[in-house]
Amino acid sequence: MPTPSHLNRVALKGRGARTNDSGRFESFRSEAFEDGWTEADEAARPLVTSIQPMKSKTIIAKNDSPDIGFNRSINPYRGCEHGCIYCYARPAHAFLGLSPGLDFESKLFFKPEAGKLLERELSKPGYKPQVIHIGGDTDPYQPQEKTLRVTRAVIETLARFNHPFTIITKSALISRDLDILGPMGQAGLARAAVSVTTLDRRLARSMEPRAATPERRIDAIRQLSEAGVPVTVMFAPAIPALNDHEMEAVLQRAAEAGATSAGYVALRLPLEINDLFQQWLATDHPDRAKRVMSLVRQIRGGAAYDSEWGKRMTGEGPVAEVMNQRFLIARRRFGLNEPSMRMDVGAFKVPAKAGDQLSLF
Repeated sequence: MPTPSHLNRVALKGRGARTNDSGRFESFRSEAFEDGWTEADEAARPLVTSIQPMKSKTIIAKNDSPDIGFNRSINPYRGCEHGCIYCYARPAHAFLGLSPGLDFESKLFFKPEAGKLLERELSKPGYKPQVIHIGGDTDPYQPQEKTLRVTRAVIETLARFNHPFTIITKSALISRDLDILGPMGQAGLARAAVSVTTLDRRLARSMEPRAATPERRIDAIRQLSEAGVPVTVMFAPAIPALNDHEMEAVLQRAAEAGATSAGYVALRLPLEINDLFQQWLATDHPDRAKRVMSLVRQIRGGAAYDSEWGKRMTGEGPVAEVMNQRFLIARRRFGLNEPSMRMDVGAFKVPAKAGDQLSLF
């Protein structure tokens, strides 16, 4: 693939990726090429978002990854309009015959039967409840959720069953569902995590073009906390020489807003994300692109990425260790190291349906 220096990639307004190269499974491959257009010329027609329903037989996904804090998850959407350039879910679009680049953030899929599928799975005889994580892949509160309400249907179902869950987002839209999240949080049945990667509006707009502003995310933490929902702030990804200097400031603002715990993940660049991220650096942050990638390689054993369990989330080496120590000190300093209360799995109960025989006792 040509390096960013060989091509003049012009960013599409409101999009994260700079190219739409074919997925790795395709028998053909398309690449951008130098056609003479520059930023001084009139821009091409904006990229339009499309969203299609997808047929699913089940809704609860399972994983056995030892460095992920959950083994059950629900993802209402595939692809994400937020367009975060670093998103680790991008490569999954290749399985659909689509590009992890612009296709990932403009050709979206949703699961219209998510609520009904979940009800069916939770109602099966012998079902044993475990905490379900919502949004482990793509954001459950991306812009389309405002009208599609797929995530809303999922948490409504979980509420009827008194089923514990966690949910993560970088969208202020989560505050729409405080009527459910608040009571469930107070009952020990729900926890939320809000991703805040920067307090710099310009960097956020560039790196996460269609996600909520940093201030709106801090406000979402405040609203969740005031409603009784335990909130974790996620500083993820931490990118050396780009946003890592903001770690302490982000944790402090989140703590002041009511967050009680914190986490971080070092930048991960698996598969196609490596090229996409470097293209973005070259167009949006050319003054520090080499420095960023040099430090990224220092925390990944000389490569752009190391997928080894136990290392992939934080990296290794002196640069990674300094980042980790800074995080631990800041977490303790701002009171974000409170142990998480165990969620109430025992409250789970299949609700009665019309026509069910009533118990005599």
